Amino acid sequence: MSNDTDLIKLYSARILALAADMPGLERLSAPSGTAHRRAPLCGSNITVDVALEGGKITGFGQDVKACALGQAAASVVAANAIGCTRAEIQTAHDQLLAMLRSESQAPDAPFDELKVLLPAREYKNRHASIMLCLDATLDAIDAAAV
Repeated sequence: MSNDTDLIKLYSARILALAADMPGLERLSAPSGTAHRRAPLCGSNITVDVALEGGKITGFGQDVKACALGQAAASVVAANAIGCTRAEIQTAHDQLLAMLRSESQAPDAPFDELKVLLPAREYKNRHASIMLCLDATLDAIDAAAV
């Protein structure tokens, strides 16, 4: 069972700052692909729109209804997704998941700021919310390819 000190560490000032200053909160008017994801355990959900050109993300919009951890992750993703390929988003996804599940390092640049979520490793019930934005971004890219 976690105590108040553990929760204070989990919700650091940097996580709260990222959650409060999230870019990309405008949905795209004509996205190439859109996806919605929900974390069943906590009810967090996100809708992501992407515009793609030449296999790279040229536009990114999102509607986020998540805890501060999910919002912080979405903030980092939104700030860095433009210019990325599906492969780069998949790599960030896989690296973040590995960081949360094991002793792996934080994702590579440009998603390296996701390291701020390292204290959430011990809170498995929060992992789905943290992964929502990258999951939805991959789904939106895949929807654009259909």
